[in-house]
Amino acid sequence: MLTFAKELYPLNRSITGEGLRQTLRRIQVELPELQIRSVPTGTQVFDWIVPDEWEISDAFIEDPSGRRIVDFSNNNLHVVGYSVAVDVRMSLDELNLHLHSLPDLPDAIPYVTSYYHDNWGFCLSHRQRQSLPSGNYRVVIRSRKFDGVLNYGELFIPGRSAEEVLLSSYVCHPSLANNELSGPTVLTFLGKQLSARENRLSYRLVFVPETIGAICFLNDNLEHLRVSVSAGFNLTCIGDERNFSVIHSRLGTTLSDRVAVAAARMMSPSFREYTFLDRGSDERQYCSPLVDMPIVTLCRTRFYDFPEYHTSLDNFDVVTAQGLEGGFQFASKCIELLENNPRFRARFPCEPQLGRRGLYPSLGGAPSGASVNFLLDVLAYCDGHHDAQAISQITRRPVEDVTRALDVLLSYDLIRQ
Repeated sequence: MLTFAKELYPLNRSITGEGLRQTLRRIQVELPELQIRSVPTGTQVFDWIVPDEWEISDAFIEDPSGRRIVDFSNNNLHVVGYSVAVDVRMSLDELNLHLHSLPDLPDAIPYVTSYYHDNWGFCLSHRQRQSLPSGNYRVVIRSRKFDGVLNYGELFIPGRSAEEVLLSSYVCHPSLANNELSGPTVLTFLGKQLSARENRLSYRLVFVPETIGAICFLNDNLEHLRVSVSAGFNLTCIGDERNFSVIHSRLGTTLSDRVAVAAARMMSPSFREYTFLDRGSDERQYCSPLVDMPIVTLCRTRFYDFPEYHTSLDNFDVVTAQGLEGGFQFASKCIELLENNPRFRARFPCEPQLGRRGLYPSLGGAPSGASVNFLLDVLAYCDGHHDAQAISQITRRPVEDVTRALDVLLSYDLIRQ
């Protein structure tokens, strides 16, 4: 996974353009069934309009001596995303109106975009910015906006059931390792694992440009998704070694919420939980009121909460092989909990007669054993709606205990899946 992420790192991704397509094509090498969708510029998607496609070939700043001091070819974070073309000379005071830096992180290049307004700018470290001498500077950005397309990737992996799990990540940021590449990297390798085995559930994987890409995907598929998706996860910032985090769905009570918390607790007792009020990624779209899908975001350290976020310091000092492995295991545990979490229905009205099956004390009126009470508690929620995770939460018993009780009830033909 780390090798794969490093290969994608230098590509100049944005919400449209060739860098995004290159990223999707590279993912397609690992997932040959991935379909690359195209949505034309100007398409109305709910309340949004797909923007012009953006292309950039070069950008730089030359100081008064003619020396190139900021160069897009050295780091694609140097240019504000979606900058319009410029080729001008200007004073340092004029140039400063178009420069972005971070005084609190003086050696970091910030990540800045202007997708929906014509603008231009450069990003550089605050230390370099403070060292710029007075004089006239040449500023060049060779870019263009044009009628093109927005692309996203979609892979459907059918299972024995038509019930779907949605797995999503975004592919629109340039050279950012944790905030960008950890999510699609882990999702790609989850896709490889799921494609190579038989699954009870069906899986739909999407690789989208954040916000506008998720909106396009939902616009294309909302009615189907509403009927078919029973759970899902958005993957982002999942490659560092610091923690494990869950950002809950809007209501916080879905199967996805229960599964994510159970998996996070397995990974680390000190995992972090956030409500939907702490949202910031594509859970914003998937859980919006008129979409209302059961999507939870999985992170190692949540966006905003690590100091390197949206800067050039978000590199492979932050994302490591061990960090990616932990992120992969976190998401895999969520999937395994879903795969082993069917719903059951009791076969008889009222309680079944446990005594003739050897499951109840033979003396009437004698106190029943705790195991019998627990079997009956589990059976009480075998109504076709409650899964093992829900029963675990209601009974306040570990899901492993619930699963064992379900196995007993199944073996005596007292419930059916």
